[in-house]
Amino acid sequence: MASYEAPAVARRRLRLALRKAREAKGLTQAQVAQALDWSLSKVNRIETGEVTVSTTDLHALLRLFEVTDAAQVDRLVADARASRRRGWWDEPRYRQHLTPAMLQLFQFETEATTIRIFHPTLIPGLLQTQAYAEAALGVWRDRLSADARATRLEARLRRRDYVFGRSDPPQCLLILDESVLHRRLGDAEITAEQLSHLLAWTREPHFSLRVVPLADTAVMAMLGVFFVLDLGDDENAILYREGVLQDELIHHPEDVAYHRQLFDQIWATALAEDASVRMVQERLTALSGGSEFSTVGDR
Repeated sequence: MASYEAPAVARRRLRLALRKAREAKGLTQAQVAQALDWSLSKVNRIETGEVTVSTTDLHALLRLFEVTDAAQVDRLVADARASRRRGWWDEPRYRQHLTPAMLQLFQFETEATTIRIFHPTLIPGLLQTQAYAEAALGVWRDRLSADARATRLEARLRRRDYVFGRSDPPQCLLILDESVLHRRLGDAEITAEQLSHLLAWTREPHFSLRVVPLADTAVMAMLGVFFVLDLGDDENAILYREGVLQDELIHHPEDVAYHRQLFDQIWATALAEDASVRMVQERLTALSGGSEFSTVGDR
């Protein structure tokens, strides 16, 4: 398994450091562009992370910002080089069939210290069994080609190894709506396997689950899927939101803070972890006894 840092993470750290250095120098983006004879759009794209930074351009920026500390310069040069590396997510078939936000999410997940997942409809892809994931993707057969579904399935399974197969896996906090436990994908055996798999995760020290009971889920119906990923400290985090037809990765601190606060509020009012585990076990027992479940699909 690759041990180097994900390019998206290095690029984010570099762009934030450059923006901070520019602001400390009291310069606007327009002034930077004029001083270096660059276009304003180039400076903007560097600071938003839309483009990588060559070491030549980086040194020009650091000279302009009067950043001379050797250790800091070395760290930023290392980040610039790391931001241009390629990983498994850069394979053509992934770029063809996965969204840009999803590809970046995979990279940030490999560096996250904590991952908060709010999912009101399904077991999230990061924790799905192969059969459950195939059933979920199968619902989209009219919108996604067989190649697209196969690629998404492969990426979904591969992604988990890179996140939880690390020597220092992230703390994962998952909130599910109780309806997820009653919702069948595929046949009863597939659903039962998935619930059993979820129970196994709850025995891992880095994983915690809380379930929101049906009686308390009025607000859940109005919220979509979202992830909040901490990348080392409370001020270094990103937000991933997923809808039916689109997804997005958000860096804006206010949006990230709002969703983290929302997650924490729901977490505090949901069932305690031991009660949540018991509810999963009860649904698994009921399913094994032949109870009927509803069906739904996932992207």
